[in-house]
Amino acid sequence: MADDHLPIVETPKGIPRTRVLRWGSEADTDAFAQSLAAAPALRDAFIALEGDLGAGKTTFVRHLLRALGIAGRIKSPTYAVVEPHEAPDGLQIFHFDFYRFADPREWDDAGFRDIFAGPGLKLAEWPENAAGRTPVADLAIKIEAMTDDTRSVTLLANTPRGSDLLARIAA
Repeated sequence: MADDHLPIVETPKGIPRTRVLRWGSEADTDAFAQSLAAAPALRDAFIALEGDLGAGKTTFVRHLLRALGIAGRIKSPTYAVVEPHEAPDGLQIFHFDFYRFADPREWDDAGFRDIFAGPGLKLAEWPENAAGRTPVADLAIKIEAMTDDTRSVTLLANTPRGSDLLARIAA
């Protein structure tokens, strides 16, 4: 996985921590996903995925789900808002896409509060569209497309679990 070898930046309180990576190819995205999938702290994490349309959020999620053992077609939840998955080891995974999310009542009616309060990995694209409803993300991943095929990826750990994930990725 390519990165700029930037140091992890830590605030005096220890959280948040950040790291900036460069993904030069989809192979880098896959390598990052493999590393993240191996982290035990991922099991009940909430990961927010930020970036413009076409930045690579869904591509990253597909690589992560494959690394967690999900087989078959992995589709974007753009219209369904959430796609549930179960890994071979029983891990429940919920992939949200709040791009079209507009009515906060949808949150309550769909039972999303219960999903976020329960066990399992939660991955959310366009989390800002559900602001005030989701908990603080353990790890926020901002993906920015560069002028070529590379991506600038900023990782921000907001919780101790996020810091554990960031430490695992940095190792």
